[in-house]
Amino acid sequence: MRKHGRDSFFVVGEGVLEFDANGEPTASQPSTAEELRRFRFSRLGPEGPQTDEATRVALATAITAAVPQPDDPAVPAGFTYLGQFVDHDLTLDRTESQLGEDVNLDELMQGRSPALDLDSVYGRGPTDRDDRRFYAADGVKLKIGTTAAVAFPDDRVNVDLEGFDLPRVGGNTGTRADRRKPLIPDTRNDENLVVAQTHLAFIRFHNRVVDDLALKGVSERRLFEMAREQVVRHYQWMLRTDFLPRIVDPAIVDDVFANGRRFFEAPGRGGFPRGLRPTMPIEFAVAAYRLGHSMVRGAYQWNRVFRSSGPGGIASLLALFTFTGTSGNFQPGSTVEQLDDPNSGTLDRLPTNWIADFRRLFDFTEAGRPDLAAPAALDGGNVTKRIDSLLVDPLTQLPAGTFDGRGTTFPAIQRNLAFRNLTRANMVRLASGQQMARFFGVEPLTAEQILQGNQGADLGPLTDEQEAAITTATPLWFYILREAEFTNGKLGAVGGRIVAEVFHRSMEGSRISIVREPSWRPTLGPDKNTFRMTDLLLFAFEGKADLLNPLGD
Repeated sequence: MRKHGRDSFFVVGEGVLEFDANGEPTASQPSTAEELRRFRFSRLGPEGPQTDEATRVALATAITAAVPQPDDPAVPAGFTYLGQFVDHDLTLDRTESQLGEDVNLDELMQGRSPALDLDSVYGRGPTDRDDRRFYAADGVKLKIGTTAAVAFPDDRVNVDLEGFDLPRVGGNTGTRADRRKPLIPDTRNDENLVVAQTHLAFIRFHNRVVDDLALKGVSERRLFEMAREQVVRHYQWMLRTDFLPRIVDPAIVDDVFANGRRFFEAPGRGGFPRGLRPTMPIEFAVAAYRLGHSMVRGAYQWNRVFRSSGPGGIASLLALFTFTGTSGNFQPGSTVEQLDDPNSGTLDRLPTNWIADFRRLFDFTEAGRPDLAAPAALDGGNVTKRIDSLLVDPLTQLPAGTFDGRGTTFPAIQRNLAFRNLTRANMVRLASGQQMARFFGVEPLTAEQILQGNQGADLGPLTDEQEAAITTATPLWFYILREAEFTNGKLGAVGGRIVAEVFHRSMEGSRISIVREPSWRPTLGPDKNTFRMTDLLLFAFEGKADLLNPLGD
């Protein structure tokens, strides 16, 4: 499940949905052993009609048009990539690299289930023969990497800095891409620099919790498991109280977490029994949770070096792919085609001048730290783009490494993220937006709302036939983004319901769960009810400006 461009889905009750060279689905029923080894998807709503390729191309072109797009001033830009980090946590295939005789059925099923338990950080733990490589020699802390000194623009970055890059394979064998590969359970978390630095923050958070517990006298024998439990519970609390209400109508979030799920694997609904491992609805994976693509900016004020008035200029979206090991090559000025070459570039570690300034990604004034506000006089910080039916046009030119396409030949339209989203939904015959609205018992958007939107994609270039097809059976991903245009840039009755219920179910089904332990409260924030992403970063980086922003102003 490491690729975003997944072309095979095991859907419970339907078998394995795989696709021929023309993208047509062909279902097959796996053996029992094969079934256990596949990530378990489900279908929440009905099957939907397909959209022809010409309409998908026209719609994707409209979604990624180079037009002005509104910001969401209430959501700092770091939440875009926290959302991507969470997606990888939900979809990591923990049994992908091994399934030996020593893996019992319960472990196997847990590995096949979506859960919000940070297995993208922990893997199968320090005692696992394959995953111990992610851990330090003590078997408790996680490894951390060191940046590479560079001359540009001054002596302050001409130094290796330990603790500010992901750990990497290194060595002198294989391709440069092999040597740049991050030593983390999910290499997708090094696809772009923001999610890579977010993953690094979680490594530091775990290691700091280990230090804190050790000072309190927790024995070495119990230290790792107690640290992981603390980290996961605080992570889930942050998602429930800080992340979800920023992207989903808070009334929907509160309803789901106070009153339980009504539709997705809800106890008593359709005879669904308690205790089963969660599945992941394809409506979530292929449509609803792709909301973050709309939040992406085309460029970011990154640190004192790479900002609008800095010596390196503002950091383009392509640059944030470039300075990674999975998608990039750490080489300034690389083209998309150069990134496709696994032997391009001269560095195997993140250059020191590309360390994140977290003050520009999150708003620490929300945590009562005005001293950590992004310096407005130096170009300031970043907010997300509003959740709507527009994607920034750099997303028409994805590096091949983001979809496992290095070394292959493919049509140019396949670099367009909107086209990839629409095509994947088409392949699995995803329900239309109207079908899901009826399934949830809510009033669907009108034809006029679908066509006109609210400061979103302009569908004027579509033909009359294409407009008719889109308004009759709106592709679910586009419908959810259009819906958000009428709900203040947050997911509404269809998209919000899907996302909130899947998050609730994924927490409920995790080995460590605040849903199953509703009396639990955070201990690492300012009070017993508060733990935000900024609180996590403050704890991870010891509340110090020179760690949250080591390059200075």
